Amino acid sequence: MGNRLNVPALWSKETGEAVAKQQELAADAYSTDQTIEEMRQAYRQERSFWNEVGPQVAISDTRSVPTRHGQLATRRYVARAEDETKALPVIFFIHGGGMVVGDLDTHDRICRRLATDTGAAVIAIDYTLSPDAVYPQAVEECADVVRYITEYAQQWNIDPKNLAFAGDSGGANISFGTFLWLRDNDKETAEAVKTMLLFYGTYGLKDSMSARLLGGPWDGLDPASLEFYSQTYLGKNSHKDAKYYNILDSDLAEGKLPACFVLGVNLDPLRDDSRTLAAILEAQGADFEYMEIDGVLHGFLHHGRIVKATDEAILASAKFYRQHAGISN
Repeated sequence: MGNRLNVPALWSKETGEAVAKQQELAADAYSTDQTIEEMRQAYRQERSFWNEVGPQVAISDTRSVPTRHGQLATRRYVARAEDETKALPVIFFIHGGGMVVGDLDTHDRICRRLATDTGAAVIAIDYTLSPDAVYPQAVEECADVVRYITEYAQQWNIDPKNLAFAGDSGGANISFGTFLWLRDNDKETAEAVKTMLLFYGTYGLKDSMSARLLGGPWDGLDPASLEFYSQTYLGKNSHKDAKYYNILDSDLAEGKLPACFVLGVNLDPLRDDSRTLAAILEAQGADFEYMEIDGVLHGFLHHGRIVKATDEAILASAKFYRQHAGISN
């Protein structure tokens, strides 16, 4: 381990139980020492257990949406049947997985939880994974989905003037990058984005204390794996200073930012990305809330069957969201 911290000695009892369960389900789920398809299959296998429980929603339907790169699948979640025909505020959810693994099913429970706790419609976007696509395709796809759905808002029963993004890990990066793309290319749509819920994201730090001290086989975020994910996503023709990837070096003072809920994790090698983003938001006078959970790992929002802090964190983000979306209940 060298100078890296002994993370298993620091995590909570519940986290230890979750790690043991994830190893039982798919021991190689987070190993980059396998083919891309093997990684994706192991990730789906491990995630299926965690998605078996959680709140049920009245509406969960999958629709195809056109983008400049082809058709994409989306999944719309509405918690209550009586809200199906209402023009609800909408949260566009962009899943994590290092931009290499993950799909609509792997993050299904988180989306159901968000829809239930916020009262908003949640629309998850199944963007094209890397290396099948490289930067900036995922950002462009997500931007196209948002623009298409807001253009046809009546068909989706959403309020095109009350938008939000949510994403975990790499999905938080794409969420922020998509907002910045809209700010540069579609001001009207960008101004409709009121809130972003950003869960333990990667935002552009090239080095940090947390990256040097944390990460291992338990979360698949050792230095070599972090480099693998960034290089696979960026491809040969982009670099880590790419405009919609390096969020921390973007001009966050240019125009009004949405209100941001930033969730960090103290045992996460990406922890300092979240702390740095929160410090920048504070310096810019932005409307934000920073929450950091102790004793858990990157990706803990999936572990709701065992880790109680999971639902507590989503409830906190939902409270923040409702305050800014104008939802009273």
